[in-house]
Amino acid sequence: MKKSNSLSISATDDSKILQRSIFFAISFTVLLWLIRAVEWGASLNLGIFGIFPRSLPGMIGILTGPLVHGTFLHLLSNTFPLIFLLIATFYFYNKIALEVFLWIYLITGFWVWIAARQAYHIGSSGIVYGLAAFLLFSGMFRKDIRSIVVAVAIAFLYNGMIQGLFPDPDHQEVSWESHLLGSAAGVFCSFYFRGSSPIIAPTEERSKNNVEPVLFSENINHTFQKHNSFTSTSYTYNYRLQVSDDQKIANVLIIGEEDSSIASEI
Repeated sequence: MKKSNSLSISATDDSKILQRSIFFAISFTVLLWLIRAVEWGASLNLGIFGIFPRSLPGMIGILTGPLVHGTFLHLLSNTFPLIFLLIATFYFYNKIALEVFLWIYLITGFWVWIAARQAYHIGSSGIVYGLAAFLLFSGMFRKDIRSIVVAVAIAFLYNGMIQGLFPDPDHQEVSWESHLLGSAAGVFCSFYFRGSSPIIAPTEERSKNNVEPVLFSENINHTFQKHNSFTSTSYTYNYRLQVSDDQKIANVLIIGEEDSSIASEI
């Protein structure tokens, strides 16, 4: 009975993490579409908010460049990979995901500002490449089974992205520098965070060894003497009170002088 309750709680936790992951991914993507819709509807040119390398005013693009896209097709090409990779990152690496996302976002932009061609660099493809590289190389650096499985899945799904790391004479408008430097940022983050926040789901934490989390534990010693007409006997009892998280059940373990034990619930 207790095992079933513990598993249901764990499944709920997993579901909440997945819901938060989907919420963040969809919210960020909707923001990108709203910005593009406003730009198109108001006949604006937000390209000037891109990253313009080695220009002091162009540094604003480190923050705004990934939010701006040149066309709806440009945005559409980034939408589905971005949603999938954000969900994967925030679900499997939920404890460090936001920090990883911000690091990739800012490091990619800064490196593009330092090293890329002097043109306006816009779009979230650098983040896409950064997240893909993070998930891929985390499997190599962490070497636990779950991260390796995620890494293999990313390698299988996004192996075609490799060609985007190099300049294409036929598509000079594509910021291959953002792809390359975003990937480098992802590799850096996977190495930097390799020892933090083990990739383990709440279900595994709760069900490991089938032990329920204990909220309170206390040992109590009690000694008393029993007298009758002929003898005087001393008894010592050790009480252990444990209150578990599962429906707040209190378990009392009573150990007597003859090492006999009785477990009861109150």
